[in-house]
Amino acid sequence: QVQLVESGGGSVQSGGSLRLSCAASGYTYSSYCMGWFRQAPGKEREGVASIDSDGSTSYADSVKGRFTISQDNAKNTLYLQMNSLKPEDTAMYYCAADERWLLLTPLSFREYNYWGQGTQVTVSS
Repeated sequence: QVQLVESGGGSVQSGGSLRLSCAASGYTYSSYCMGWFRQAPGKEREGVASIDSDGSTSYADSVKGRFTISQDNAKNTLYLQMNSLKPEDTAMYYCAADERWLLLTPLSFREYNYWGQGTQVTVSS
């Protein structure tokens, strides 16, 4: 079955960087759409970045220019490079996958069928 395992979260100061990883297994990785989402306490899960099976990317306005989504198909791994982190980036970050090759709204959590367990990112001021 599809398994997604995130890693790389932690605590950093404002302006710092982190790189999240999501190791995928149980399916043909390159044929799926992938996304990163985050959820802060009391808030709805929001899309951060996504990448289609053809490599097209989408970003939330709040992270454009600071976050970069990428993948290594040979390693079945998705990444999220996060630079210039802000306290408002503090959240649990989740990796998600869907078997469709193209999603209508790739930053909507409702589009994805498979989820990892999450990794916590905390940014202090």
